[in-house]
Amino acid sequence: CSPCDIKELLCSSSNIPRSVTFLLLSSLPPLPHKKEDMFQNVLSQVAEQFSRAFRINELKTEVTNRLAMLEKRVELEGLKVVEIEKCKNDLKKLRDEMTSRGGGRVGNCPCKYNFSDDGKKLNPRRDVPSYPKYTLSQETIEALKKPTFDVWHWEHNEMLSCLEYMYHDLGLVKEFNMNPITLKRWLLGIQENYRSNPFHNFRHCFCVSQMMYGMINLCNLPEKMTLTDMGILMTAAVCHDLDHPGYNNTYQINARTELAVRYNDISPLENHHCAVAFQILSLPECNIFANVELEAYKQIRQAIITLILATDMARHGEILDSFKHKVDSFDFTNEEHVTCLKMVLIKCCDISNEVRPTEVAEPWVDCLLEEYFMQSDREKTEGLPVAPFMDRDKVTKPTAQIGFIKFVLIPMFETVMKLFPQIEEIMVQPLRDSRDHYEELKQIDDAMTEVGHLFSLNITLSLVNQIPIPIFPS
Repeated sequence: CSPCDIKELLCSSSNIPRSVTFLLLSSLPPLPHKKEDMFQNVLSQVAEQFSRAFRINELKTEVTNRLAMLEKRVELEGLKVVEIEKCKNDLKKLRDEMTSRGGGRVGNCPCKYNFSDDGKKLNPRRDVPSYPKYTLSQETIEALKKPTFDVWHWEHNEMLSCLEYMYHDLGLVKEFNMNPITLKRWLLGIQENYRSNPFHNFRHCFCVSQMMYGMINLCNLPEKMTLTDMGILMTAAVCHDLDHPGYNNTYQINARTELAVRYNDISPLENHHCAVAFQILSLPECNIFANVELEAYKQIRQAIITLILATDMARHGEILDSFKHKVDSFDFTNEEHVTCLKMVLIKCCDISNEVRPTEVAEPWVDCLLEEYFMQSDREKTEGLPVAPFMDRDKVTKPTAQIGFIKFVLIPMFETVMKLFPQIEEIMVQPLRDSRDHYEELKQIDDAMTEVGHLFSLNITLSLVNQIPIPIFPS
């Protein structure tokens, strides 16, 4: 047949791959003019069929419509975008100022501060850093006071505004004679110094601080304790995990990091969080306690350090036992009793995710496991011991949570409940429900595992039965 016939045959065949067709066509001699027109015709028809098959025109229309919607949205939210950009610029300036004080890194555990600087102070900034000012609705204000608050629906700027509101609402700005602009600067400095870890990040800081604010309201603490105590509780909650590197104390000690060496293996992370907190407060433009008398400041500083150090879970048993001995005859006029209560309160808030509704609490478990797995993978690589509850090959979500809820959370919250019975319905009962939820999940997992084992056994037996067994002569 002629080259023209071959070309027509190749173009019309659906059994020959497209790449092969083009290769064959390109190797054939050129067609006469009329045949080229016919060939172009066929290609046009094929192109049209491809267009129909892949709905190219519809896709173009859809993309155009979506672009138009996005443009309209950008236009409507233009003001917010501008404000966010201003906030980003403020954060960058603040970060640059802080970095100029020293940006040392330490071994396997990078830190943002070099503590060997000469203590030179920065000049106070004369401009006013600002993040977009959100007007909190009455619904949000009421929700902020409850442990059921959903912390996932808020951007960083909104969380900053909520924290600022808490300080004003509790009367702390007035009590400590805080400059409201300094409070803003301080909060921006705090946010900047939480890293983007899966779990120990600024959202976790906000989560713990909001729970503390909720417990202060739920337990009517301002009626039983001083405003100074409220300021200590809130500030310790805000600062409690500053510059957390995403690797726990066990890793720091086993890997002999700079932090472990610096703090002699004694709560290296918690000591570091305290140091960073007061490094920020040492900046005049961020010192929310600048107008507090020196002796009062010393007491506030020591109290905040005590609370942040109490968040080391290695001290959990010691602190809870101490509180149990005091709770039945608790005396709010006894300074030792009140200090112990504050330590227990920050511990409760730090590990309170399971108090929240399941849809709010469960994503936190995923975040924590992700951080655990990052650490255990690194420990395996470096030849360090790996805790079973952090090993991706051994732990599941139910097994990770059941023991923690049963033996850590419920006993601690039930002890606090003796002093504040009002927390049972809104805080303790959700913990019991969460325990039951994960126990049900574990039963399902166990059943599925058992089914899997039986299925594998049946397949093995079936294969064995199909294999002829050789008979050897006696």
